[in-house]
Amino acid sequence: MSIDPATYVRLREIADQLPAVPGIGKVEIANGEIVMMMSPVRRHELAVLRLARQLNAQLPGTHPGHIAHPGADLEDPGLGRLRCPDLMVFAEAALESTAPALHPHEVLLVVEIVSKSNPENDYENKVHDYAAMGIPLYLLVDPREGTGIVHSQPGFALREKFVFGDTIPVGPWTIDTSGLLTYG
Repeated sequence: MSIDPATYVRLREIADQLPAVPGIGKVEIANGEIVMMMSPVRRHELAVLRLARQLNAQLPGTHPGHIAHPGADLEDPGLGRLRCPDLMVFAEAALESTAPALHPHEVLLVVEIVSKSNPENDYENKVHDYAAMGIPLYLLVDPREGTGIVHSQPGFALREKFVFGDTIPVGPWTIDTSGLLTYG
């Protein structure tokens, strides 16, 4: 579901003006609402770091000039969505822009580490949103259960499940999930 462009612009203005709140990591906009995300736990951040290292080691061979980077925002004003993926693969040069967020056409892969507090967001809402944005690959990692899903093909028609310990293909890259930890 997309929202009226004027409504999205107003929500974006409000989100940009919200003061920093302890324990709140990022702000997202979805389904006509501003959503405040809890700060991630250590094992969540460790998963992001370990996945980024693996991807960054392979990117010079598959996509020179691209990086696996956490912390950037992803925005699709046409859909009325502002998302803050845990990790994305995109051209490093995109960070030179003064635009406040990346646009979907700039992103090759989105990675989300499922949170303890709101797993439905990653499994349902973000699958829908990233597919609607045209993101080619979505890697969903779930430390609650030690599992995950690689979403690929247009509209994420193909979904390959894995368990921690598997070595998995994610598009042109190979990810060893043996270093990922459950929340325990």
